[in-house]
Formats: sequence, C-alpha cells, structure tokens
Amino acid sequence: MNRIVRPVSGILLRRLALASIIANVGIVVTGGAVRLTASGLGCPTWPRCTDDSYVTTPEMGVYGVIEFSNRMLTFAVGLIALATVLAVLAHRPRRPGLLALAVAVFLGIPAQAVIGGITVLTNLNPWVVGLHFLASMAVIAAAYALWRRVGDPDGPTVAVVPTPLRALARITTGVTVAVLVVGTWVTGSGPHAGDHGAARNGLDPETISQVHADGVFLLIGLSVALIFAFRAVGAQRATRAAIILVAVELSQGLIGFVQYFTHVPALLVGAHMLGSCLVLLAALSVQWSTRERRPVAPAAQATPTDAAAPVPVTA
Repeated sequence: MNRIVRPVSGILLRRLALASIIANVGIVVTGGAVRLTASGLGCPTWPRCTDDSYVTTPEMGVYGVIEFSNRMLTFAVGLIALATVLAVLAHRPRRPGLLALAVAVFLGIPAQAVIGGITVLTNLNPWVVGLHFLASMAVIAAAYALWRRVGDPDGPTVAVVPTPLRALARITTGVTVAVLVVGTWVTGSGPHAGDHGAARNGLDPETISQVHADGVFLLIGLSVALIFAFRAVGAQRATRAAIILVAVELSQGLIGFVQYFTHVPALLVGAHMLGSCLVLLAALSVQWSTRERRPVAPAAQATPTDAAAPVPVTA
C-alpha cells in the first residue's frame, strides 16, 4: 500500500530554523571552551584525532576529550541543518527563498569543519582562528534570515521607515560586523590562544583593544540614534528592536571592560563570545524591523461571464 507523505507544517519548519540558530550559537560557545581550556590541539591533527585514530585516546587526556567533543557537536549541528533542508523541500506550498537559505546554512557546516581543520593543521594560526569564528557568524546570520523568512508571508516587501533610516540601520549592521572582526584581532593578540605556546598575531593588545572599544562606542551611538529616529516616525516595532540592541550592546560592553581590567579571565571571555552572537542577532533584528512582507493578494475569482466566454480555436 502506498504511503501518503504529508507536507511539513510551517510551525515545524520555523522550529527547525530556530533550532539551527541555537545550535550554531552553541557551537561558538563550545568552540570558545576549547580555546579557553587550552584544548585547541587536544586532537593534534585533522580529520583524524591522531595519526592512527579518528577518535580521542586515553593518552590524550581531558584536552583530547574536549576537542573531540566539539568536533562531534559539528555533526549534530549538521543534522539539524539537513533536517531543515528536507523540511523546506517537503513543505507545501513551495515558498520562494527558503531553499536557498536552508542550503546556505547546511553548506556552512562542512565549510566550518574545513576551516576548523585548517586551524589545527596550522597550529592554531590566530588569523585562521579568527576566520573560524567569523564563518560561524555568517552561518548564524543565514540561519536567522531563514527563521525570519519562514515567519513572513510571501507577498512584496514594504518599507516601514523612511529610506534614510533604513540606510542608517544598514550602516549600524555594517559597524556591528566591523566590531566583530576587530574583536577577533583582540583575541588573537591576547593570552587565550587555544593551546599552550600557540602563536599570536603580533598586534599590540592594548592598542587593538582601544580600536575595538572605539568601534563599540560608535556602534552604541548609532544604535541610540536609531531608537530616537524610529520613535520619531512612529515605528514601534523598529524602536523595540533598537532598544533591545542597545541593551545587548551595553551588556556586552560591560563584560568587555571587566575582562580587560581583570586581565582577561577565561569565564568572561566565554561570556563575551556568547554576547557577540547575541549582538549580531539583535542587529539583524533591527535590520528586519525596517521592512515587512505583506500577504499575497488573493487571485481574482472568475466571474460567471468569464466562465462562459468562448475559447478561441485556431485552425
């Protein structure tokens, strides 16, 4: 007997997209745990854990367990991404834009694994480690875009704030990305290399930390400006998103200042990495709040006259 395959509901698809966001944020945090426990070379080679084994061995101790566990988590994240792709394919009716975003998230997982392998093969080169983090941010952004797109109708996109304010929101998002990039330089110059004796990027920690702090001040200023600008035009949803962004930025900034003046304790560095993910998500939320999609207009129904109209026939 033939089995009937039921289409995937929009609720399940949205939950899978949300799970993908959470999983990718989680792997950033666990990746930070690898670095903060100096387990970056717990598995000294890639794709194997050792030259003779794909899994960690008792001789490698706790560092091998931590690094190998983080590698295994990549498979869990990949399974969620694959399930999301399959759910998009099974969803009816097919919706434009979802498949491309779901595939982008899915392909980002093996790309991340390859970059992670390169970090090991290059003995934790700080520039490659930074790229590994930024690639995770890109995957999180794609997962967020998918989650928002699933929740939107399929009609045309309409701006809800004036064009100059949309441009200001885009600039704020760009500055957010720049702050994240410079943040990887700060980490690459500091003490948390991911393994004892790993190279640093050679930048002066105090100088690059000041550059990072200046970028944060600029970002907070732009975000506060967005609050007043959105409120002035009566964009309540955008105003709330901007307020949340400022709150996340202030919390992240507080963690950054405390960790700097307390000589960068490992626990606060981990909290700062989680905060980086939240800042990016909050900035993207502001970007999405400046526009909305309208439902698709229902197709005009045929009138009795139309139904009775003769159909031309050619010879």
